[in-house]
Amino acid sequence: MLSGFKVISFNHFHAGPMAAQLLADMGADVIAVEPLDGAFHRNWAVANHFVAGQSVNLLTTGRNKRSLALDMKSEAGKAVARKLVEGADVVMENFRPGAMARLGLGYEQVKAFNPRIVYASVSGYGASGPDRDLPGQDLLLQARSGFAARTGRADGPPTPAGPVIVDQHAASLLAMGILAALLSRERTGQGRLVEGSLLQSAIDLQAESMTAWMNGARSATSRGAHGLASWCGSGPSGIHATADGHLAISMAAPADLAVALDLPELAGFDTADSFSNSAEITRIVAQRMPARTTAEWLPLLAARGIWHMPVKDYDELRDDAQLAHLGVFIDAESVEGAPITMLNHPLRYDGAAPPVRFAPQKLGMQTREVLGELGYGADEIDALLAAKAVGAPPAPSSN
Repeated sequence: MLSGFKVISFNHFHAGPMAAQLLADMGADVIAVEPLDGAFHRNWAVANHFVAGQSVNLLTTGRNKRSLALDMKSEAGKAVARKLVEGADVVMENFRPGAMARLGLGYEQVKAFNPRIVYASVSGYGASGPDRDLPGQDLLLQARSGFAARTGRADGPPTPAGPVIVDQHAASLLAMGILAALLSRERTGQGRLVEGSLLQSAIDLQAESMTAWMNGARSATSRGAHGLASWCGSGPSGIHATADGHLAISMAAPADLAVALDLPELAGFDTADSFSNSAEITRIVAQRMPARTTAEWLPLLAARGIWHMPVKDYDELRDDAQLAHLGVFIDAESVEGAPITMLNHPLRYDGAAPPVRFAPQKLGMQTREVLGELGYGADEIDALLAAKAVGAPPAPSSN
């Protein structure tokens, strides 16, 4: 769908690389520009885990991209970057504000010679303001935005989400903004600056509960009591311990719960009490759930039409029939020949997800190829390599 659009990605950690990968999945030619020693997400890995030398962070955000290793601090490297950007449709970066301008490739500088450019930046706190230079990292933004304060149990501490949901949401928002800007450019001929921040992405994740709070809804505690999932939720919506695991119950009428859970004390509550007496209803349910196993509760809840779901951990997901039907997990080979598993593109188009054209690449694997497309001859490319202005893997041995 995005075939013919060229994206130059100067990104170095999750939100930017993930947004670029979404565009690459849709068919854009994404050239990932990294320093000669590789971008941060190539050299650092969650769980400190690498597969055949590739970080799992690269496996997360590196597919369907070509790799160019470039020393952007050298004059020759800057010249290569300038040529790349001259022919680009989209430039993406997620350095701290001002870093690209110091390299001569800020938005106003690029716009001067490529007025059709869609220039997309995502930073921790935005491109301006008193905190623009603070380090932006998912956990820090969960703390800053109120997210952690509103997550977890009332009798426990503020709780961060385990996955990097702020970065992930920021990536999705940035990709959406880029697509809108490209559509506008195709209609008007004018490029645009698209700016995102982890801070506002963290706020946006809380749109429902935060809008309620800002408009007068209040609670006795920042987090839900007795396992209630949210301070603003209806009882007993939350995750409750059973005899052998945990089970989520969502938005159930007290009358139905009274029958399904054999809790006559709930019969006196009406639907409105689900909010006004949410803590008490949740307490009663939470005390009842350990009386049976998860498997024993399932048919009883289903019989009353109560929304519920057993809590699964990662090891159980490969056996999930719906995930298998959707093709969520892709088993493939890395460029080193090691078996890897990637998560598929999260959308379908005409009934199918876009194909994986190639796995995450070695650093600089397409350096020669990209430079050739920019008009550099073989001797010029060799000279750039010798000067360490660019980098590429060693040529395969002819023996």
